[in-house]
Amino acid sequence: MMQPSYLEVCEDAARTAGALLKEKVGKVTFREKKRADLVTEADMEAQETIKRVLGEAFPEHGFLGEESPEASADSYRDNRAPFCWIVDPLDGTTNFVHQVPFFCTSIALAQGNELLCGVVYNPMTEEFFSAERGKGAFLNGNRLCVSEVEKPEDSLVAVGFPTDAQLDCEDIQAFFRAVPVAQAIRRTGSMALNMACVAAGRFDAMWGFTANAWDIAAGILLIQEAGGVIVSTDGGPVSLDDPRFLCAANETLLNKWAMILKVHQ
Repeated sequence: MMQPSYLEVCEDAARTAGALLKEKVGKVTFREKKRADLVTEADMEAQETIKRVLGEAFPEHGFLGEESPEASADSYRDNRAPFCWIVDPLDGTTNFVHQVPFFCTSIALAQGNELLCGVVYNPMTEEFFSAERGKGAFLNGNRLCVSEVEKPEDSLVAVGFPTDAQLDCEDIQAFFRAVPVAQAIRRTGSMALNMACVAAGRFDAMWGFTANAWDIAAGILLIQEAGGVIVSTDGGPVSLDDPRFLCAANETLLNKWAMILKVHQ
C-alpha cells in the first residue's frame, strides 16, 4: 500500500480538525492569553487532532503548533527536525468565539526554510485552499491566480493588527498612511485567510507587522504558487525564522504599497 502524499495527509488533518471546530461553534468557553488574545478548548483539541493525524503518517517529522507549550517567536528557528509541520489549529479565534464565520485551520510542511505544501481550510464555508511547491495553488480544485490590479487606489487590501495595538505603533501608523490611498481596507481577524484571499485574487494586497510562523506558513506558499510576491521589512524574502512583517500582492502593486507603507526604511 502506497504511503499518502504530504498534501493528502495535510488535507486529512485540516478537514478532521475543521469538522471539530464547526461542531463546537457557539459551544465553547474561552480565556485570554493576553489582552484581547483569546484561546478556547477548541484551539487545543483541534491542535491535538492535527498532531495525531500528522504523527501517525510521519512520526519522524517535527511539529510546531501555536498552542504548543514551547511556541514562541523563536520556535521555528529552534526546531531541529529536518521536516517540520507548522500549524495554527484555529486562526481567527475571536471570530470563532463570536460565531463570525471567518476562521480557519492552517497547516504547512517545511523542510528547513523551504515550504513543501500548505493548506488553509475554512470549515464554515467549506473552502479548502491548497498548494504544493512547484504545482500551483488551488481552491476546491480550481487553480488560483493573484489579482492583476496595479494601482493602490484601485486595490482592496487586508490588514492585520496585533491584539495589543496602540495608536503610536507601526501597524496603526502604516494604516493611517494607507487609508487615503486604498480603494478600501479590511481587517478580517485571520491572517491565514487574508493570505489565502490574496492568492485567490479577492484581496489585491495584504500586510501585517506582527506574525508568527504558524500564522503565515501555508499562506506564503499559497501566494507564491498563485503568482504573488511577499516581502519583509527590508524588501527581501520573508523568513519563517523571523516573520515580523510581510506584505503580499502581485509584484507591481507590491512595490507601490511597500513605498507607501515605508517598509524598506
